[in-house]
Amino acid sequence: MFDSLAYALDVTLPISLIIGLGILLKRIGWITDEFAKSGSELVFNLTLPCLLFVNIATTNLTDHFPTFLIVFAGCMMTAAFIFFHLVAYGIANKLTRGAFVQGACRGNMAIIGLALSVNAFGDPALAIASMYLAVLVVPLNIFSILTLYYHQEKTPSAKEVARSVFTNPLAIAISLAILVALLPIQVPKLVLDTGNYLAKMTLPLALLCVGATIRWHEFRSSKILYWAISSKIVFIPLIASALGFYFGLRGEELGVLFMMTAAPTAAAAYPMVRSIGGDYHLTAAIIAGSTLMSIVSSTLGLFLLREMHWV
Repeated sequence: MFDSLAYALDVTLPISLIIGLGILLKRIGWITDEFAKSGSELVFNLTLPCLLFVNIATTNLTDHFPTFLIVFAGCMMTAAFIFFHLVAYGIANKLTRGAFVQGACRGNMAIIGLALSVNAFGDPALAIASMYLAVLVVPLNIFSILTLYYHQEKTPSAKEVARSVFTNPLAIAISLAILVALLPIQVPKLVLDTGNYLAKMTLPLALLCVGATIRWHEFRSSKILYWAISSKIVFIPLIASALGFYFGLRGEELGVLFMMTAAPTAAAAYPMVRSIGGDYHLTAAIIAGSTLMSIVSSTLGLFLLREMHWV
């Protein structure tokens, strides 16, 4: 029992401490709002695409592609959006509905989910998690966009949806990496080395910026807020992990599934809600609350998975 707890803490504490450091550095003025904004943009537009490109491009997809894991995770993601879309009809404010659904379903897989997966299971999990992201990041963005448009009672423009998805730096990097991995294309060592240097910046910089953007005043007494947080970091990962185990997922693949589904609400949800329309105050509170509370839920979840010998 104590070995499982120590293992879980070894995985989650470094992530938690870097997020906490981001909070502290913001409070003492070493990190500003402008730094956090610029840092997040740098991660999203450059370093994270480099991380995904290098890891996918150098992986033999035909030999190591986790087909069942990705199909299962895609089904779970689709079911979650449909379920919470139906639940949202119980919310009176239509603009709040879209923010609630996206907050409950759209996880920060590319930063916190990836960081926890690597910390827990090492380099093999990095390859699995990168391919997980490669397939699911595009439908996740499409579901989020359609959800916000639908609950705004505006007809989604296919052109706007397509532009939002296919100009996404992550989608571009993933598409290029898959081409390189599947075709006999030799990437120059200089390009891979440079990409690796940039990739190594991703997780520490991103986690510092996550901490710096947390706002304590965003925690307000709201049943919708805490239902969204609980759904994102407790209910969805619990159901996904239990069903994944039942259908045969084990070890690193089940661990990556848990870490990805247990990741807090993605910070990218906030600018999307502001640009498309919706309750962005609720979105900000869900992001802040799920980020802080996921530290505890991820630790407990990983402890239970280890104690039950599922991973």
